[in-house]
Amino acid sequence: MSQVIQTLEPIYDGNSKILILGTFPSVKSREAQFYYQNPRNRFWKVISEIVQCKEYDTTEQKKSMLTNNKMAVWDVIESCEIKGSSDSSIKNVIPADLTIILDNANIEKIYANGDKAFKLYMKYTYPVTKREIIKLPSTSPANAAFSLERLIKHWEILKDY
Repeated sequence: MSQVIQTLEPIYDGNSKILILGTFPSVKSREAQFYYQNPRNRFWKVISEIVQCKEYDTTEQKKSMLTNNKMAVWDVIESCEIKGSSDSSIKNVIPADLTIILDNANIEKIYANGDKAFKLYMKYTYPVTKREIIKLPSTSPANAAFSLERLIKHWEILKDY
């Protein structure tokens, strides 16, 4: 395995109040140069349902849906060794510098998209930022225990902001 660098820019603007953090972009997301591009990942379906708007197809529409709803998206990892898209294979982590968002947006709550993002944040980022994070169930297809409806129910906490 070789070190892979996160090449996706964070999605946010000065009005963002919620920061949603994944671990590291999947192979499909890295190829497409945008977040959650595995067609089986339910992230965009969940967010569309929560903000009550149709599910968009284009990158620009998805970015607008997030920023119009005061949401920011990025990943905990700047670079790592990873086998394919498997979070369980992640090694030699270099964490992302979240101050890029935290210093330029009014983030009130930070959420982890899944257990691995939560654990990595707590290990590498929390000691630096001292900002709490709330763990949400992963929208990944690997999280087969959660139906779309069950995911939406857990993710509805985002409506508070």
